[in-house]
Amino acid sequence: MAKTTTEKPAKAASTPEYPLSRTAIVAPIAGWLIPGAGHLIQKRYVRGILLMVSVVAMFVIGLGMNGRVYGPNGGDILEILGFIGDLGSGALYFLARIMGWGQAAAAHATADYGKTFVIVAGLLNFIAAADAHHIALGKKP
Repeated sequence: MAKTTTEKPAKAASTPEYPLSRTAIVAPIAGWLIPGAGHLIQKRYVRGILLMVSVVAMFVIGLGMNGRVYGPNGGDILEILGFIGDLGSGALYFLARIMGWGQAAAAHATADYGKTFVIVAGLLNFIAAADAHHIALGKKP
């Protein structure tokens, strides 16, 4: 008796499952630089505006609570991680560094909470940029 097999042809190694497009490159970069812009580029207006308002509000509230904005230095590991979290805010981080916001000594009881707000705003923006990239690739509807 002859064997019947239903083999699928193997995919070529050079063809990716999700092809990389220009939007898949531009959306996460724009979304990192300006919170929510990666979604706005892709006409996901509600999600983009919600992300923009959330990240900007958390960053501003953190600064209002005298939260610290970390600079790029090779010091303690916690300062390096704080810098990476702050850098996630994109243009907000650079604006804060240029204007000197978040550089004062932690003299208030709320300064630690403010620092956490600023870091979490950056981390949320990193996640939003990755989400914009996945939407542009077609991995997420």
